[in-house]
Amino acid sequence: MAEPRVIIVGAGPAGVRAAETVAAAGLTPIVIDEGRRAGGQIYRRQPDNFRRPYGDLYGTEADRAKAVHDGFDALGDRIDYRAETLVWNIADGHVWTASGRAQEALPYDALILCTGATDRLMPMAGWDLPGTYSLGGSQVALKAQAVSIGSQVVFLGTGPLLYLVASQYIKAGARVAAVLDTSSFTARITALPDLLALPSVLWNGIALTRAIKAAGVPLLTGVTPVAINGDAKTGVTGVTVRLGNGDERHFASDAVAMGYHLRPETQLADLARCSFAFDKLTRQYLPVRDEDGRADAPMKLYLAGDGAKVLGARSAEASGRLAALAALSDLGFPVDKGAMIMLRREIGRYGRFARGLAKAFPWPHQQAAALADDTILCRCECVTVGDVRRTMDVTGAAETNRTKAFSRVGMGRCQGRYCGHAAAEVIAAHGEFPVADAGRLRGQAPVKPLPIAIGEAE
Repeated sequence: MAEPRVIIVGAGPAGVRAAETVAAAGLTPIVIDEGRRAGGQIYRRQPDNFRRPYGDLYGTEADRAKAVHDGFDALGDRIDYRAETLVWNIADGHVWTASGRAQEALPYDALILCTGATDRLMPMAGWDLPGTYSLGGSQVALKAQAVSIGSQVVFLGTGPLLYLVASQYIKAGARVAAVLDTSSFTARITALPDLLALPSVLWNGIALTRAIKAAGVPLLTGVTPVAINGDAKTGVTGVTVRLGNGDERHFASDAVAMGYHLRPETQLADLARCSFAFDKLTRQYLPVRDEDGRADAPMKLYLAGDGAKVLGARSAEASGRLAALAALSDLGFPVDKGAMIMLRREIGRYGRFARGLAKAFPWPHQQAAALADDTILCRCECVTVGDVRRTMDVTGAAETNRTKAFSRVGMGRCQGRYCGHAAAEVIAAHGEFPVADAGRLRGQAPVKPLPIAIGEAE
């Protein structure tokens, strides 16, 4: 009898722990990773010729990062690891991959998606200027190239990643002009009961804030973004925000890193025909799954890590193990039920903490209604906020996919990863209905651009 084929997409914390669990059962999982080496975005490895110590790269998470890296490296030939390979479609029980010019359709008996998350962004005047990066992009520059995105950087947005990346830049010796948080300090006090679910993680966050202040970097909370200043020729020259008392303040800089938490990478789950449900707290649609990671989908599909719901790297490790155990159980392999119970409890604590983070650092949806018509909404297609509003007025389109068809918002290279959530908020605000009624942009294959030469002989 042939060995069941288990495919794991992603080699971040969730994918690594899922691979370990499947391999421990005696199977050889196929692990498909867009990256050059395992680790994912949060534990992205530096190039082989770089020698920065783990403490400098990962801070308080250095030990966990090393454990994930070492755990994956120890798997050796017990897994079929396919690095620098893109999964661009899932259909008819097959995973479609591309690596260079080669493509392949791989059948599976169980598919575990550990696709991670990307930055969640809210447009503002000037965010299309050269020198504007997402928080994740600025972190990649530091980890993978050991460079700062500018000589004087402003960090703007909200959420733990804002403070983490700013502190990493400070530790690396970069000049940080300011850290500007749109959430209020009062919101954090309100969220404290949930945040106390993980005291040590909460303390790490407090320590990051103290380190930023100790470095003499201005740290402002409760700000409202006004504009990223500059022009197309010179790029960013500064950032202007409005303070809680109504005063405006300008910070000179030649680069901006911005982001408002993260959003799950759900396109592949969508193509695998997973159901989605609206999450009121974070104001976004998330894939439906049970407590063990089983997706509401036709085939044996399992979701783990931040690609299903953003709960952080620690929860991703636990959910990767749990999803793998669920898959093994469904394939008829004996599993440790007690271990599954413990993993559910652990993930529950992370879930409560994540709920606290969502309350403490809310997605600033109210900014969408205040955006000027000439603000670029979709950077790929140069669609403005006014284009979307006029499209709604002329065509009556009041749902994201209909608005996309008429205006091209979300139709570009990123397929709405950076503009989709903000577009839904703009549509809902202009139509004066709940954002849940605006729907979500549906995933389309290929989920990322493919080389024109794919499939050609070398």
